[in-house]
Amino acid sequence: MQIILHIGRYFLLMKRVFSKPERFSIYFRQIIYEINSLGIGSLGLIAIISVFMGGVITIQGAYNFTNPLIPIYALGLGTRESIILEFSPTIVSLILAGKVGSNIASEIGTMRITEQIDALEIMGINSAGYLILPKVAAAMFINPFLITISMFLGIFGGYVMGVASGACTSYQYIFGIQTLFVPFNIIYSLTKTIAFAYIITSVAAYQGYYIKGGALEVGKASTRSVVYNSVLILITNLVITKLMLL
Repeated sequence: MQIILHIGRYFLLMKRVFSKPERFSIYFRQIIYEINSLGIGSLGLIAIISVFMGGVITIQGAYNFTNPLIPIYALGLGTRESIILEFSPTIVSLILAGKVGSNIASEIGTMRITEQIDALEIMGINSAGYLILPKVAAAMFINPFLITISMFLGIFGGYVMGVASGACTSYQYIFGIQTLFVPFNIIYSLTKTIAFAYIITSVAAYQGYYIKGGALEVGKASTRSVVYNSVLILITNLVITKLMLL
């Protein structure tokens, strides 16, 4: 019964979040602020992880491509497919669920226990819309750009490590990443990214918005947001993959 309670309360909160805002100019400024906070602030972490993971994927591919019947350029092809289809949209989103999701849950949870949300309600402001909508909109806008950058850096990291380790030549790797390229894979990945961005922000905001207690509960809500986001991202990944690729 607790699951039904939380699902119902979540959708009621989302109804308040997406109700018509009182002043669009205020929301626009908040969205710009959240784009910088949630998106640009995560760029460094995403860049480092993407470059090194691209390198690891390439080295592991070279280790497993021991069959002489497998052409060396398949190393670039395999790295490209791994990065575009799964690593950048899904794994990076799981990392953002930990960084961004916990931050949102703790921020809104702190506002709840310090009665700042109650003060907004007393002033007649739709606190759910004012606090949550800019975060959701900002993440759904900026995350596809972050994932696109992650794809590029992951493939570049694979190139650097592949050539530096002698696993392949520059020509072989570049030929591999150009071979049998399917543009629809990019659409598929960015569609997943937008869905994941909504899940990360809305679930984390829900966990923080309904906190009861003190500072200890803020930490617990932050942890719950990461756990629930991770599970929901994996389930959504499976559903979208089934719908779009099969």
